[in-house]
Amino acid sequence: MTQGQGSTVDGVLRRSARRTPARTAVEYGGRSWTYEELDEAVSRAASVLLDQGLTRGDRVGAYGHNSDAYLIAFLACARAGLVHVPVNQNLTGDDLAYIVGQSGSSLVLADPGLAGRLSEDVRTLPLRDADDSLLARLATATAYDGPEPRAEDLVQLLYTSGTTALPKGAMMTHRALVHEYLSAITALDLSAGDRPAHSLPLYHSAQMHVFLLPYLAVGATNIVLDAPDGDRLFDLIEAGRVDSLFAPPTVWIGLANRPDFAERDLGGLRKAYYGASIMPVPVLERLRERLPELGFYNCFGQSEIGPLATVLAPDEHKGRMDSCGRPVLFVDARVVDEDGEGVPDGTPGEIVYRSPQLCEGYWDKPEETAEAFRDGWFRSGDLAVRDAHGYFTIVDRVKDVINSGGVLVASRQVEDALYTHEGVAEVAVIGLPDERWIEAVTAVVVSRGEVSEAELIDHARDKLAHFKAPKRVVFVDELPRNASGKILKRELRDRFAGDAAR
Repeated sequence: MTQGQGSTVDGVLRRSARRTPARTAVEYGGRSWTYEELDEAVSRAASVLLDQGLTRGDRVGAYGHNSDAYLIAFLACARAGLVHVPVNQNLTGDDLAYIVGQSGSSLVLADPGLAGRLSEDVRTLPLRDADDSLLARLATATAYDGPEPRAEDLVQLLYTSGTTALPKGAMMTHRALVHEYLSAITALDLSAGDRPAHSLPLYHSAQMHVFLLPYLAVGATNIVLDAPDGDRLFDLIEAGRVDSLFAPPTVWIGLANRPDFAERDLGGLRKAYYGASIMPVPVLERLRERLPELGFYNCFGQSEIGPLATVLAPDEHKGRMDSCGRPVLFVDARVVDEDGEGVPDGTPGEIVYRSPQLCEGYWDKPEETAEAFRDGWFRSGDLAVRDAHGYFTIVDRVKDVINSGGVLVASRQVEDALYTHEGVAEVAVIGLPDERWIEAVTAVVVSRGEVSEAELIDHARDKLAHFKAPKRVVFVDELPRNASGKILKRELRDRFAGDAAR
């Protein structure tokens, strides 16, 4: 193999395999891989992929559930110089066709149970659970011995979540992701002795790039799960097999609402990471009260930056529970106005970034790239406030701020107020068209027990200025969210806009 600079995604695994070859790297289902075995499997999988007629720079879709095969496929793409395109396993129809078509994927690695959703003209290879799958072919494949990828080569198209518009493929290089791994290791105190469980979808950048790959870099033993199943997670924690867990607020809310949450022995959990969306402060306070020795880390960022941008460490929570922390090692951040000019500390504005972790732009979208990258800074779309000590607090997504009677209302503040009511299990606050108010503050609530619209509006008015309180409360059985747990407010606005107009 032609030697390169080593600042590559697959190089992360190679170094760990040389350092601790016999240590267990990954467990999934009934299978276990040492670091040496995993590295060998990646080299064999790289050969399998290139034997499909692919050439360096080709895009390869990955449409599968969590598995060891999914991880091996990503690392094999990286080693072979291919561009990995993770696809949300919940996508179907036009949404699925858009990602595969827009990326120009030459091949899609798909779980057999999902392959039938793809168009007949899409070339596929099973990831697992088939005689001709990628995993099955490793036994007869030879190890890849071609040139290493370069640090500046693309390794992945990370599609944005599409909560406000069509997804865009953030072009990530090897160098960008390796920088992000180093940022994650230092900011999140990741070490070889940790025992992490990875239960969120690996297609999503947070689980893959903030936790699984950085943990492989430091040599930890990683348990990959199909999903964040509370019974399985609690069993693993009680058995001493898991002491580190990442989950979005929606999953932590679900765990905290379980009837057995107060009864299970969860004292072995040492590190709790949350992110992907804003954690309601009342929920965080409830979790910390139940598990006072557990260290909570708030992880904030977005796909375009790999995705970790800021972290609030356990010893930084006191007095700033709503903060997302300070920028990580390789990220420079500031708050600006609409013209890109810096604003004083304490003044809301858009948070912008400069970083070697940033993507190169959006795949085949030059106009969107030019709009996002201005004056050397990336415009995040997040409304934030910075304090004098360098801590950032996210107020809202710029597009989620509600214009109520000419006054801007941050949906997060209203949500936090409603979460203090015991009858609210989950809530998302949106603005709906209104002739009088321009946008009416509307709370979409998943209730717990009996609670009325008037009761929740009165509760919010006790906590907030009256103009910020909801004008309307809508009750639903569940909130729409993507696979990473992020609530899709765009879907809620589309769903209820017609009712508001009548």
